[in-house]
Amino acid sequence: MSSLYLTTAAAAGAAQAPGGATAFFVQIFPLLLIFIIFYFLLIRPQSRRMKQHREMLGALKKGDEVITGGGLRARVTRIIDDNDVEVEIAQGIKVRAVKSTITQVITPQSKPAND
Repeated sequence: MSSLYLTTAAAAGAAQAPGGATAFFVQIFPLLLIFIIFYFLLIRPQSRRMKQHREMLGALKKGDEVITGGGLRARVTRIIDDNDVEVEIAQGIKVRAVKSTITQVITPQSKPAND
């Protein structure tokens, strides 16, 4: 009688093994789904913005009008090195700024025609 019980218990355990793997995937699926949603809604757009900012700073040149992280409007007078830039915040007042604090390059708008 006890050998019949062991055989039945072993068969039941073997039948539960595939169900255990399925249960694992059912439990892990919501976590994977959340990660995918976070990737497309948060991580990917942020990395795209960082790439655009790096490209903007790489294309920075003398004469560009910029806005700094502190909200100052300035004109680039000299690119010192990869990390620093000299900007003129008022006529004759030049300051050295960290390049990564430049948040925006203001593109000059088309000048209105003088009729």
